[in-house]
Amino acid sequence: MIFAKIDFINLLPFHIFIKKNIQSTQLKSIIEYKKSYPSFINNKFKTRKVDSAFISSIASRNEKFLDLGIVAQNDVLSVLLIPGQNQSDFQSETSNALAKVLELEGKVIIGDKALKFYHENKHIEKIDLAQAWKDKYNLPFVFAVLCYNSNKRALEKLTKNFNKNHIKIPQYILEHYSKRSGVSKNNIILYLKKIDYNLGLKEKRSLKLFLKLTKQKGLK
Repeated sequence: MIFAKIDFINLLPFHIFIKKNIQSTQLKSIIEYKKSYPSFINNKFKTRKVDSAFISSIASRNEKFLDLGIVAQNDVLSVLLIPGQNQSDFQSETSNALAKVLELEGKVIIGDKALKFYHENKHIEKIDLAQAWKDKYNLPFVFAVLCYNSNKRALEKLTKNFNKNHIKIPQYILEHYSKRSGVSKNNIILYLKKIDYNLGLKEKRSLKLFLKLTKQKGLK
């Protein structure tokens, strides 16, 4: 099973869990090798070059997925819009579409660089797109879902006991991501508390609404 990895802080607890529960050193190396940003992984998944991955919500239409995703119940801090001239972020199709669905104009910035921007630019006006969605529709926002092309049973077995509250992130890993992103270890820990992974009824309703709205606007 080839599993692609979105190499952002928001999936750090999940990938620590996966690494601890995979016995095959070959699969561990494949996961590390197949890592990139969301829109790149979307393409790899769609062309069937990987078996499973967290796929951006807008790219998950008609795909098979488990009840796991990347969810923000309120603000998320890592998906921002800076009001002004429209500018998309090439790394995330979903975040760009979300700004258009919400009819907000400005520069979209996502991922670890957005989290760094948030903490270093308190004085600059910015809109948290997950919070804007919550304010408008009173629903959490689903940024990605765990999709699969094959090996459903193996994926279910691998992920069935995942619970972010039971994951302890080693200090050396926190240090690595802190140095790489420019975000302090404390802010990484606080940020991860804002991320949920389970897709319940409200999350699925939100995903369905988002896909409906993007379709109405001709977004794919």
